[in-house]
Amino acid sequence: MDALRSSALRDNRIQLHFSSSTELSIDIGEVQLSDEGEYTCSLFTMPVRTARATVTVLGEPCSMKISGFENAVPEGGTVTLTCTSTGSKPAASLHWYRGDQELEAGDFTARPGHTELVESVPDEPTSNVSSKLTLEVSRGDDNDLITCAVDHPSLAPGDMKSEQALRVLYSPDVQILPESNLPREGEKFYLQCLGNGNPEPAEYKWDKKDEVLPLQAKVDGAYLRFESLNKSDNGVYLCYADNGIGNSQGEYTLLVQARLPRHHLILPGLYNLSIFFHNLPSHFLSS
Repeated sequence: MDALRSSALRDNRIQLHFSSSTELSIDIGEVQLSDEGEYTCSLFTMPVRTARATVTVLGEPCSMKISGFENAVPEGGTVTLTCTSTGSKPAASLHWYRGDQELEAGDFTARPGHTELVESVPDEPTSNVSSKLTLEVSRGDDNDLITCAVDHPSLAPGDMKSEQALRVLYSPDVQILPESNLPREGEKFYLQCLGNGNPEPAEYKWDKKDEVLPLQAKVDGAYLRFESLNKSDNGVYLCYADNGIGNSQGEYTLLVQARLPRHHLILPGLYNLSIFFHNLPSHFLSS
């Protein structure tokens, strides 16, 4: 018993917890990977009795990161991300997510027949694990969050993960919005060109289909402004937006409505005095 007690206490991290003629227990503090192995307890009775216990030490992953994404990618291009986790024992498992949805093995590419590559660390009982994710991106993937999460017995779900937001470059979708849905003669009016692209369009161009732009129509960047609408302004207007990735066009058919009617009423007994009413109900005008 004395020999065993002396051996156990050589490392200050190992403390004698309980000792009797029939039982011996120890505590191991600040557990290290080197503490893994088979522990033997011998009771020097007649005959000598021996018991063995195997201690398995988990090596929590030291770090993880996603690499491979540096600049925004044009629509239709591919993105290859590499997720790396270091220093785990046993080797960690890596899982890819797009938003909250896990990507299955068939959703991405890795080494043939493998979703992960495990490499042993020289002179250490730990492993480094890496996984590759290759995606063909579209405009709908812009700002999507890709997450790589570590699955390991030493960690609770979600304890260790790394995230990468995708940035996708794409040509603009163009839409023309009118100031009013009922433009009328004589009124001020404008059309606004909206270009939804990444990056935002830096250049706009206005045309009138099969005609030149009216003289009173003024181009103001994404706006086409009319000081006073006229029936001759009717037609199809085109807006072209360019953001350096590509260009697109939108169109809007302008149909100018007639002026609102004005009612003219002369009051009896007053000489040459006129009052004008707009949209006066007919029963007010009956004699």
